[in-house]
Amino acid sequence: MTVTPAQLRALASRAEALTAEVRALCDGAANGSPERDLLAAGRHAANWLARGAEDLRRAAADVAAAQAQPCGLPWSVCPEHGNTLDSRAGVSTCRVCGRTWKYDRPGLPCPEPVTWKVIDRAGTETRMCDGHVLGARAVSDGATFIRLDAEA
Repeated sequence: MTVTPAQLRALASRAEALTAEVRALCDGAANGSPERDLLAAGRHAANWLARGAEDLRRAAADVAAAQAQPCGLPWSVCPEHGNTLDSRAGVSTCRVCGRTWKYDRPGLPCPEPVTWKVIDRAGTETRMCDGHVLGARAVSDGATFIRLDAEA
């Protein structure tokens, strides 16, 4: 079985909900009541559940990063602005944000993570990063754009 980031995020959400439920139960006991002191262990368990939820969210991010497939289109783009790069003397710069890379970024395959599935009118599917999708949206008439994390 392959563990997905979505499964880990769902578990984290359940742990957060259980944390809130346990805290509400424990805090609902009246001050001075005998069970109030006895529920210290329950409050302690709620703290552990909250830490578990944080760990699950961190694990989801780690799994997502490890599973990320590089875009791999034959040229790289600015991940935020798309095809906006200039390259001179081995340094690439985005004309919009000014971000720089100390290599000829447009001359290399795109290393950014795949985040979109694009299906053209002929049914051909291409996976690409956010930056490449910006350009594809501008020139692809009738294509369907599906955000991959929306499928999970």
